[in-house]
Amino acid sequence: MSVVIVGGNDSMTRQYKDICKAYQCRAKVFTQMHDGLKHKIGSPDLLVLFTGTVSHKMLKIALNATSKDTRVIRSHTSSATALRNILQEHTAGFH
Repeated sequence: MSVVIVGGNDSMTRQYKDICKAYQCRAKVFTQMHDGLKHKIGSPDLLVLFTGTVSHKMLKIALNATSKDTRVIRSHTSSATALRNILQEHTAGFH
């Protein structure tokens, strides 16, 4: 399963990727706006938006870049526990 995380804290990037790996997911993490972001997102199975730490512009780009088949989950909290809970709930069918 592929996961794209938009938002969150820069210092948590490695931890986000490790958590996704523990749930057997490939992860891309974008904590800051980059040139060509909409092309880098691709078509993940799950898009996690940490709304408390993401700009409106970045949120809009992420939502426009994904396909209709992508499940979008919004979380105001960008903690490791929040990500674990999201993955536990949404990766059940992929294990």
